[in-house]
Amino acid sequence: MLSYAKMKDKPSTFRTFTGLDKPEFETLLTAFRAAWKTYVEDHYIKGKERKRKFGGGRKATLGTIEDKLLFILFYLKTYPLQEVMGVLFAMSQSQANAWIHTLSHVLQMALGTAHQLPARNPLTLAEVLAAYAELDFIIAGTERRRQRPTDQDKQKTYYSGKKKPTPIKTTSLSTPTHRKSSI
Repeated sequence: MLSYAKMKDKPSTFRTFTGLDKPEFETLLTAFRAAWKTYVEDHYIKGKERKRKFGGGRKATLGTIEDKLLFILFYLKTYPLQEVMGVLFAMSQSQANAWIHTLSHVLQMALGTAHQLPARNPLTLAEVLAAYAELDFIIAGTERRRQRPTDQDKQKTYYSGKKKPTPIKTTSLSTPTHRKSSI
């Protein structure tokens, strides 16, 4: 089973699995610990009817907060199948699925409180293009076939003017060294 205790003294392996060095991991861990505490209080302690107090019952496979952060960072870096995550962390696929959903939410909360979330504002495109005016951008379009929708209104959105195929239009924005696609 993968665990923080086994990997913390192997810097290259740790960086390979998480994408972070140990000091970076420790910095993120403080925010993650606070976000986990908030998550537990909101979902398990406040106003919920439970048969047992929080912490009662069977002990979790990911017992420490370090193991929880290692689990979600490893998943987000490599995106293996949930079955693989279950084998690597000694749990079932359904438990891996539940932990992925829970811990990704907690990690997002931690990154949000640490002001480390990436900017996702499409209005800044003009600023980016102005800053990199010397770059050449190429816009290319392709069409891929798709099954024709049976609904008349949906057919209109996919109609390209051609008689036979019902395509999806895909555009690509590329530079000489990088290529990004969007649908």
